[in-house]
Amino acid sequence: MSGPVLEPTPDPLAVSSDVETAVLAAAVRARGAAHELAVATRAAKDAALEAMAEGLVTASAEILAANAEDVRAAQQAGTPEAIVDRLRLDRSRIEGMADGLRQVAGLPDPVGEVVRGSTLPNGLELRQVRVPFGVVGIIYEARPNVTADAAGICLKSGNAVLLRGSSSALRSNQAIVTALRRAAASAGVPEDAVQPVPGEGHQPAKVLMRARGHVDVLIPRGGAGLIRSVVQESTVPVIETGVGNCHVYVDAAADLDMALAIVLNSKTHRPSVCNAAETLLVHAAVADTFLPRVAQALQDEGVTVHGDETFQRQPGVVAATDDDHDAEYLSLDISAAVVPSLEAAVDHIRVHSSGHTEAIVTDSQEAARRFVAAVDSAAVMVNASTRFTDGGEFGFGAEIGISTQKLHARGPMGLPEMTSTKYVVTGQGHTR
Repeated sequence: MSGPVLEPTPDPLAVSSDVETAVLAAAVRARGAAHELAVATRAAKDAALEAMAEGLVTASAEILAANAEDVRAAQQAGTPEAIVDRLRLDRSRIEGMADGLRQVAGLPDPVGEVVRGSTLPNGLELRQVRVPFGVVGIIYEARPNVTADAAGICLKSGNAVLLRGSSSALRSNQAIVTALRRAAASAGVPEDAVQPVPGEGHQPAKVLMRARGHVDVLIPRGGAGLIRSVVQESTVPVIETGVGNCHVYVDAAADLDMALAIVLNSKTHRPSVCNAAETLLVHAAVADTFLPRVAQALQDEGVTVHGDETFQRQPGVVAATDDDHDAEYLSLDISAAVVPSLEAAVDHIRVHSSGHTEAIVTDSQEAARRFVAAVDSAAVMVNASTRFTDGGEFGFGAEIGISTQKLHARGPMGLPEMTSTKYVVTGQGHTR
């Protein structure tokens, strides 16, 4: 008697041949554009960026109309307000996207920069120079401003870019990409230097993740789930950007007025972004004085404080769990704890941090030095808000994202981080 017929287990990574063909065709076109960009002059790239900035402003009405549809659909689907805020565009945000492109145009061209050079004992001249990656794929969630930022940085660094935004921003991204491509072509740059990844749903992203040989590097930008999926499933090399469980530590030697201002700015300036503070740590020596002030000030700004037992003595503070200390809220919530020492603050950060940004508020140079040396994150702030971890604030122009890995790029990824290097060796008939 024969046994039951077993159906083959579906391949979770399987994609249709039509989707694969369309995505790989876009990658081939991108490769052709990348060859042209690799030898483009700075003047040509800057002219294209200026045209792209103007193109965004000119197309504002179309972009805002498309964005309004995306926002309406997100709200009807019950999307959290923090995510809707990331999705929403207005004229000032479009102007900000255009200004970001103009800032990138004004920055030095990284391509051809000599990283190091020397003359070897045998007379050979050795130079290590920056070169483009080639074709960069970017998979990102919600924020349509990433479309313009990524396109500008990739173009200036000589890379063609394949953009895969989330379905929630599909109409917005299509309108932005259309404006950017039209403007780039008008300035003499191949329009295929900037392309959306064709198709809907998850399948096109899966093809992009496995397009090794067609795509040189892949950058995910979004929540922990997206980043984990790309890192685990991709055969294309990945530059890992990270989520932002950022900490502010108020030291025993802190100026408490300064500390209050930094905590409030770090948490409430724009809570839906990755450099917003999600955890507050306060040294026990200043807790009696500082906790009533900071708990009330945060609550006055609409922030829910998830505190340890000491913080819970303050009115309105709710109990914190380990999950709270691990959370990237992206909302008006903050976890809070009192620590007995700077070392205890560092230990807490080591356990719970995502490696993005940590801040210390202190008047002690010794405490600042110890904190900076001990904390292993992409950015460490001393007496400054976590909100400064940003490519624009660092003077890099628009950024691709914040890398929390330790290979090649770490922290805000500007133009130099979007290049590789090659060695150029010049001789006079040298043989070995």
